[in-house]
Amino acid sequence: MTVTFIDSHMHFWDQSVLQPYSWLHEVPTIAHRHVPATLRADAPRELPNKIIFIECGAPWLEEVRWVEQLAQETPCIAGIVARIAVNAGPQTTEAIAELRRHPLVRGVRHHFEHESFDYCARPEFITGVRELASAGLSFDLCCKHPQLPAAVTLVRKCPEVSFILDHGGKPDIRAGRLDPWREHIRDLAALPNVVCKLSGLVTEADHEHWTPAQLMPYVTHLLETFGSSRLLFGGDWPVAKLACGYPRWLELAREFTAHLPLEAQTAIFQDNARQTYRI
Repeated sequence: MTVTFIDSHMHFWDQSVLQPYSWLHEVPTIAHRHVPATLRADAPRELPNKIIFIECGAPWLEEVRWVEQLAQETPCIAGIVARIAVNAGPQTTEAIAELRRHPLVRGVRHHFEHESFDYCARPEFITGVRELASAGLSFDLCCKHPQLPAAVTLVRKCPEVSFILDHGGKPDIRAGRLDPWREHIRDLAALPNVVCKLSGLVTEADHEHWTPAQLMPYVTHLLETFGSSRLLFGGDWPVAKLACGYPRWLELAREFTAHLPLEAQTAIFQDNARQTYRI
């Protein structure tokens, strides 16, 4: 039996509408327009029931308004994770107040994977993230594996905030390194206010030569630490196209979890995203 699914991590962009996406010049094969119609062309038989849009680096308020327009035409867009700077003091407070005026906004992401290892554990970052709790907004953690200890510190210092770890903490799958990523994931999973996305793993492997067997130890550890009640399926489309198509990643995620009871599969592919993003 195939479990219907919610995609907790999807991107859209159109550079004829919004600019700049400064990072897209690094990935020219996916830099062209990606909107809901593109997804339907890429995966005509495997579309999610609901979609959570994750910021893509465009000017944040313009991006929120654009996705709101997309959602009017594509009602399956059920939530937005917006991009704001959480370490900007009064500007952060003003941005959060503005986000509360946009009902589709469910959370915030301040992308810091290219910053220093301690970036998200600095006082100004922690102060801004703490403000999200009273606004009813979650925080998506997007970092690389060496930054996970600082992420643990952030989560510990913000116990009232709901955190979502994107892409399993971006382990070094290309090099086949499991440690110390496993230890850090174990530390993070021990904290009750964080869940994790089963997403983005193929792009951490060799884009041309990855195999399912190379991904499996990482998926196994995420299942062992977070369990089926705290993992969310995410497609990371269209970024994942750098390594594989949307239907292929969905197929793999189902294969990786096929041994679980149906209730657990339903949690990973549907219920956990609904609860986490309140849709």
